[in-house]
Amino acid sequence: MRRYWFASIIGLAMGYGMLITMVYGLMFASENPAVKDMANNAINGILGFLIGIFAFGIVGLFTQGIQGMARTGELEQLCLSPFGLVANFLARSFVAAVNSILSSTIMLILVAATVASGSLHMAPVETVVLLGLTYVNLIGFGFMVGGLVLIFKQVGQVAMIIRFAMIGLAIFATEGIAQWPRVLRWLAHFLPITDAAICLKYTLIQGQQKVVDLIPALDEAGVPRLDEAGEQIMDPVFVFSSVFVHQSFFFLLISCAIWTTVGITCFRYMENWSRDRGTLGAY
Repeated sequence: MRRYWFASIIGLAMGYGMLITMVYGLMFASENPAVKDMANNAINGILGFLIGIFAFGIVGLFTQGIQGMARTGELEQLCLSPFGLVANFLARSFVAAVNSILSSTIMLILVAATVASGSLHMAPVETVVLLGLTYVNLIGFGFMVGGLVLIFKQVGQVAMIIRFAMIGLAIFATEGIAQWPRVLRWLAHFLPITDAAICLKYTLIQGQQKVVDLIPALDEAGVPRLDEAGEQIMDPVFVFSSVFVHQSFFFLLISCAIWTTVGITCFRYMENWSRDRGTLGAY
């Protein structure tokens, strides 16, 4: 980013302008409360999209990176390195991820500072920590998918489907998965992006506030408010609860440990399998 600072600034400005245009366009398109609710959902989706794009890029470092090095012959040269493929790819992905995390953090902080309605909340420390854990969580998944490239070579289409699926999962991941059937709930927690997206949305959209009670909504005269069906309207009572004690945060930590261990182990196995058959550098 320092070397190409002008291009980086232009890229941030363009992304920020597009995002703010979408957010404000949806928020002030109409005074209809129903449209306002749709705008809030749209903001939630936009944040999920940014998280998904981050995951899209991290996984692509392994799939497209290995394919590109296999084409140019660089992969065989890396195999001669005393550090091995795993260490080399960890270093490459870390450098690229730092740039991506920094850009994503700047983007989210700027959007949070600009949207004065409280739709987004500034939390730079929590955001950096969660994005860092998201990167660690995606390393294992990326290594596992990258290992498939070493064996099957032409898996670009499958890898692209997986990456787009992660964008969709990041957009639609909410705390509502707690109401899903047990099997689907555990499957959602098992996927590498679900809990990261939930934690980031909880931090930046909900402001680390959770509902602890419901109280009757009163008008200016102190009279309980009723909806169109004649039922009493209830207002939620929020209290601050750090994302670091959120249930999904603990699932994220467990997922980081599992995916990183399994992914690197599978990558090493596939690397050795490809070495034994002499197809490591073939494409």
